[in-house]
Amino acid sequence: MQGMLVWLVILAIFFGLFHLLANTQERPRRLSYYPEFVQLVESGRIAECEIVLEVSGLQYITGEIRPETPGGKPVKFRTDVVVTDNLPQWLTEHKVPFRFRPQNPVVWQIVTSAIPFLILMGLLYFLVVRQMRMVGRGAMSFGKSRAKLLTRMKNRITFDDVAGIDEAREEVQEIIEFLKNPKKFQRLGGRIPKGVLLVGPPGTGKTLLAKAIAGEANVPFFSISGSDFVEMFVGVGASRVRDMFEQGKRHAPCIIFIDEIDAVGRSRFSGIGGGHDEREQTLNALLVEMDGFDTKEGVIIIAATNRPDVLDPALLRPGRFDRQIYVDLPNLEGREKILRIHARRVRLAPDVDLHKIARGTPGFSGADLENLINEAALLAARRDAEMVTQADLEEARDKVRWGRERRSRIPDEQERRLTAYHEAGHAVVMQVLGPEPLHKVTIIPRGRSLGATMQLPERDRYTESRSKLLRMITGLMGGRAAEELVFNDVTTGAQMDLRQATEIARMMVCEWGMSDELGPQTYAEREELLFLGREISRTQTYSEATAQRIDAEVNRILRQCHDEAVRILREYSEALHTIAHELLKRETLDGSELAEIVRRCSTGSAQSGTTTPSPADPATAARRPA
Repeated sequence: MQGMLVWLVILAIFFGLFHLLANTQERPRRLSYYPEFVQLVESGRIAECEIVLEVSGLQYITGEIRPETPGGKPVKFRTDVVVTDNLPQWLTEHKVPFRFRPQNPVVWQIVTSAIPFLILMGLLYFLVVRQMRMVGRGAMSFGKSRAKLLTRMKNRITFDDVAGIDEAREEVQEIIEFLKNPKKFQRLGGRIPKGVLLVGPPGTGKTLLAKAIAGEANVPFFSISGSDFVEMFVGVGASRVRDMFEQGKRHAPCIIFIDEIDAVGRSRFSGIGGGHDEREQTLNALLVEMDGFDTKEGVIIIAATNRPDVLDPALLRPGRFDRQIYVDLPNLEGREKILRIHARRVRLAPDVDLHKIARGTPGFSGADLENLINEAALLAARRDAEMVTQADLEEARDKVRWGRERRSRIPDEQERRLTAYHEAGHAVVMQVLGPEPLHKVTIIPRGRSLGATMQLPERDRYTESRSKLLRMITGLMGGRAAEELVFNDVTTGAQMDLRQATEIARMMVCEWGMSDELGPQTYAEREELLFLGREISRTQTYSEATAQRIDAEVNRILRQCHDEAVRILREYSEALHTIAHELLKRETLDGSELAEIVRRCSTGSAQSGTTTPSPADPATAARRPA
């Protein structure tokens, strides 16, 4: 339909231009034979004329009329006339130059008969036949694969563009060697894995790793999403699966990458609400194709997902996806390498320390780090800077993790004082207990919070001890404890702190077996079974009496940590007031300044043997979640 409209527009433009050009030409003056033409001939005004004899029998005279005044422009004319034997003699007597112009009847017949036919056939071709052919081709291609092919020339991604996933790179090295030299493995009778499943959190570089494998092996790379198979028409997905494997065999050796395979590879079951026939047929076709083709043909299937628990077991068995490679979040060294890769396209100041930025980004994925570098470049461009500085990178990190500073959100003086003491309470307790050093404390609203106390880990940690978890809970209780001590009241500002502390305490009791009261036993619930539909209701594996003991133990841990935070703040009350007053004046303090204040105040209190009392100032204003 769109093609028909395009050709109609083109024809309209063509006829419009033809009409415009025809109108711009000088039109001849129409004369009557009697008396105008006769009078002009007798007065000698006719410069020349031409007698036209048409095939159809029509006859007329054309020519030019001399201007009445010297230097004027001649005027063309036309008059219809019946040519007789006296007309040439009469024109000769009046000394009017003339000539006859007969038309070729053969040419005239061809023109009058062929041109309308050609125009009609052209319209039929462009408006009907061509559209029918396009519609037919579209219908036939409905079951074709939508995989995008990246050829050797287009795919320029190599392992130089991948960092932070060294173990995953090592596991896929033999796939690259097989694609380069398959006889090396076939000589000993070995079989390369037919399929490799990349598993990991979002943004860790699963798709990038698959493209790097194809780039290193220098082979074509087919990329398709799992959702591209499933359509509203039953059987289309299965047809696309078969066509995708046929394309792979024609371009062998090659790599077929299926992103988000959980969209089509979900477990087949009759759960709540029934199944999905189209998805199951597509999955069956994928299972058959993967079981039928041989890796000797040089086709390797790589798939990626962040939900391996929902995949069908038949898809994960050896012979289909033989190997699962976990692509984890990068560690400290990996984050620094990723930052350096993305920093190659921006201009960094000489004093930029990417190692420090990597230390302050635990839990960041590769996509988060790329976004961090991009945000830093945008911040530098916004202030018309020539290079990206360390301050830009730190502000971008805080923006990615906690949100942008909200300078327009201006709390009143009472609320600012509440926020200052709340964050000062966190800072004092965390500085005293450790073990992670403080990065900075701010009372500038950012995201949903009115302030933040940030720590900067020295290294990545994969396990936590019970003592450190208790110190973390105590640090989270520091804000609520400061409000109680200074204002003799509590506010809603500790909402997120209490939620995080409760989650840690419950996990200590229910999942990590860190309770002396309940012993080394786990009480966690298996939530993934409900998602898969294999169980309609969630089964509780312990009694109501045990549930009461769990709640009592979680409450005991939280109260114990809260009392410890109150004790520390009473001991370091001078540091609490000093940090709060500095925050009210400067809004932000870095880690070295906080450490110096706590050290100086603790030394002064030890020398005097007393602590500075704080005046009670009841707080009546409630603080929003921070």
